Amino acid sequence: MKSILNKTILSFIAIFLLCSCSMSKKIPYFKGLESSNEEIPVVQNEPIIHNDDMLSIVVSATDPLTVAPFNLPIISYSSPGEEKLSTTPTMQPYVVDVNGEINFPIIGKIKIGGLKKSEAVTLIKEKLQPYLKDPIITIQFLNYKITILGEVQKPGTYTISNEHISILQALGIAGDLTIYGRRDNVLLIREKEGGKKEYIRIDLTQTNVLSSPFYYLQQNDVIYVEPNKTRINTVISAAASTNAAIYLSSISSLASVATTIVAVLNMRRK
Repeated sequence: MKSILNKTILSFIAIFLLCSCSMSKKIPYFKGLESSNEEIPVVQNEPIIHNDDMLSIVVSATDPLTVAPFNLPIISYSSPGEEKLSTTPTMQPYVVDVNGEINFPIIGKIKIGGLKKSEAVTLIKEKLQPYLKDPIITIQFLNYKITILGEVQKPGTYTISNEHISILQALGIAGDLTIYGRRDNVLLIREKEGGKKEYIRIDLTQTNVLSSPFYYLQQNDVIYVEPNKTRINTVISAAASTNAAIYLSSISSLASVATTIVAVLNMRRK
């Protein structure tokens, strides 16, 4: 009997160690990145302008008076859409409409939806050539946001100020993945022109993520970290325990009601 008990304990220990080893292999990032001097080419991913984007577009030149008609009037509101007055005047934003166009002063409608920011700068410069010599165009996104969901410490939607953020930096903002998050199958959902969606699976345990075209995020990207089997089984077990408790409580209540009914019937018979 003692021998069987010892074998059973050893079997549980072996299973536990095997599960621990399997789990530890799935947790680290960038397996195979052996040398700190290893150079990995990073693909730069310039943001693309989409419908409903809010943009700050500033035209400047050596003579401020000549470019004044090509800039939107300065307002004294703290941010677009707010009624609270601000002590620091700001320029009105351009909103890209459903046709991918903005209404530019003097020039009129300009279609910039679907263009990279640098391409939009070039296009606006061309439109301004008949009016200005060597203008400087500065474009900045005012609603650059990403959403991070699933097995992370702080899920939510985050506003990004510098328009240049990698998937690792985004996960860092969200407090990193929990121990239950799948690092080998992170889902990236990206909006495409025309309202279409692109779905990309990213393996953070491999070094090729560093040179992936999806390493840098774009505005409105959604990152979803799937739960691993341990988390799923835990949730299922908790749900099963809750359901079992509800069923037992219901059966107990029904039994009490039945007992009461039988007692009442017996009293009437007497």
